[in-house]
Amino acid sequence: MNCKSFCIGFLVLIFSLPVAADVVRPALIEISVFTSGEVRIELRASIEALMTGINGRYKNTKQAPNADEYDRYRVMQPEDLLKAFGPFKKTLVDGVDIKLDSESVPLIIESVKIPEPGYTKVPRISTVTLTGQVDRYRKQLTWYYPQRFGDHATRVRQVDEANEKWHWSSHQWLKDDVYTQPYSLDEIFTRQPFFSVLKTYVVAGFQHILPLGLDHILFVVGIFLLSTSMKPLLWQVTMFTLAHSITLSLSMLEIFSLPSRVVEPLIALSIAYVAIENIFSPKLHRSRLWIVFGFGLLHGLGFASILSEFGMPVDDFALALISFNIGIEFGQLAIICLGFFGLSIWFKNQQTYRHVVVIPLSVVISLTGLYWFWERLEIIS
Repeated sequence: MNCKSFCIGFLVLIFSLPVAADVVRPALIEISVFTSGEVRIELRASIEALMTGINGRYKNTKQAPNADEYDRYRVMQPEDLLKAFGPFKKTLVDGVDIKLDSESVPLIIESVKIPEPGYTKVPRISTVTLTGQVDRYRKQLTWYYPQRFGDHATRVRQVDEANEKWHWSSHQWLKDDVYTQPYSLDEIFTRQPFFSVLKTYVVAGFQHILPLGLDHILFVVGIFLLSTSMKPLLWQVTMFTLAHSITLSLSMLEIFSLPSRVVEPLIALSIAYVAIENIFSPKLHRSRLWIVFGFGLLHGLGFASILSEFGMPVDDFALALISFNIGIEFGQLAIICLGFFGLSIWFKNQQTYRHVVVIPLSVVISLTGLYWFWERLEIIS
């Protein structure tokens, strides 16, 4: 196979992905079991996605058959969306299931809280509260959230209000149509094994690069293109990693953060800038390292918004944060390896590589980044 075929194949691989990827986030479910005999379930999810059956199987919500209905719900005011949600309540209650010692607990919907539409490019997260009555001497709890509703992260809290005591379990993240593993209710704290937390968050970090993080994919491709030499490429990746690790940590520790309406357009602009620099600069300059570092700070805030929605285990916070970062790095290295073995390794002449690969890909990446920047500003109605 000649180099032209590899170039075409790589272009198809990258740009066959949706241009304006809009992904439904996993639901976050918190179950509180009170010694008073009440169980309370707080379900944080996109009501719009639940009602239209759009879940994680769609890498872009616009690919769903009822995408227009989904978009119509997303701009509704809370009171209008609540009315539209009314007929779906029974479907939700009938679909989920909570069992204590293998016996199902009848549930009712106590309240539904829907925020204002806000920044519509990011799915609106509503809170549905379900309640039921339980025998306080039950020892195990399992939870079922159907796969057709989407992926979900679940944790359980035991609450003794009289003595002001409570204890959280670790999260379980499910992507299959199965019940959770049993949560123990007769222990002070049930902790996930070290390697279970490690695996969960490494996989989550990797998947938020490949295949879900198209904007981060294009940024890494952009910094890869200008050099076929591994040393300067690794320097750029190192600076990017250091930067996004700083802001990811600061944001998750609630020390510093920026709203999505600021971060998301700037991330798109960073993609366009790197690609435009590739077009007009025939070689890598030292200043590129500091530019990549600055943009890495922005991308770290983007990663933080994803991780905060996914949820963090209270007592394994540091391990989960480090594991998520490791997953991100594995994703970035996978992109670099694809680029190296799919493109640059086949070119011995730098001028040919620049005219055949760097400039065409950079033009497409820059136009994509500028389009995203414009779209994320919500100037286009």
